[in-house]
Amino acid sequence: MPISKKPYAIERILSAATYLTAGGVGFVWLIIAAFLKKHVTPFLMYHILQSIFLSILFFLVSILGELLFVILYRIPFVNAIPYLLAMPVPFLFNLSIVQAFTTLVILYLAITSFMGYYSYIPWVSDIINRNTGR
Repeated sequence: MPISKKPYAIERILSAATYLTAGGVGFVWLIIAAFLKKHVTPFLMYHILQSIFLSILFFLVSILGELLFVILYRIPFVNAIPYLLAMPVPFLFNLSIVQAFTTLVILYLAITSFMGYYSYIPWVSDIINRNTGR
């Protein structure tokens, strides 16, 4: 990334904060920018849209996952799989495997956006790139 194209510090802070708040900060920033008729930079728009998209996707996957877990709990010998995925693991700070994975993804996105990079998650980032014209 050329030096002249580096995002400002406030953009990097906002992009990291929008991941840590599941898109909340970014959504509020879009509303403020609309009221003030300010232009949102492509870097910030990319991260705001990606965080909102990931939050909605996480919500939908968690609902479908919970439904799948309810079904799997009723099947003998297979009911151990949801239990193992949801069981707290002591060396992961008592997070389950799913929670640890989700936390690592959010931290990756927040840290890379704070560093001024366009974070990449397969399939999700491709959708955001197509819709932002990047």
